[in-house]
Amino acid sequence: MVAAGDRVARPPDRNFNDRHGMNRHMSPETLLLTLVAAAAGFLIALQSPINAAMATRLGHPIAGAALSFTVGTIALLALTAVFARGSFDPSAIGRLPLLLLLGGGLLGAVYVTSNIVLTPRIGVAAVVALGIAGQVIASLALDHYGFLGMVVRDLSAGRLAGAVMVIAGALMVRFL
Repeated sequence: MVAAGDRVARPPDRNFNDRHGMNRHMSPETLLLTLVAAAAGFLIALQSPINAAMATRLGHPIAGAALSFTVGTIALLALTAVFARGSFDPSAIGRLPLLLLLGGGLLGAVYVTSNIVLTPRIGVAAVVALGIAGQVIASLALDHYGFLGMVVRDLSAGRLAGAVMVIAGALMVRFL
């Protein structure tokens, strides 16, 4: 029996892409979002050596991560003041579950500190490629289960094959 509010995973709609023209044409919005995602990935690759060099000059990886987060926090507060005016509810912070309140920041701290430590040792390309492989593995599971209310996306053979190729590529970047 399904309780009210429960989400039920549906079998994949095999004709969805054909009905919406997704196999034939890429909309301008889809193209733009794809380019923005690629540009963000480019910036992440730049962030690793910048943070590693900063940490070296500061004398410790955690100091580098802390400074990186401090600058990022200041930038995000300024952007929030400009772009989220009227839509941001600061009183909602106190009602957030602990996972949402602390999770993103703590996971980000681990990620940035790991990149600072690993980049000088295994190289930027390996850190980025292995990081992406880890993200793909985790995201397939998160999609499959609809983590935190996200849309459920089935683990298809095509998605699994894509993940295997990403992992193989990451290992090639690291070891070849």
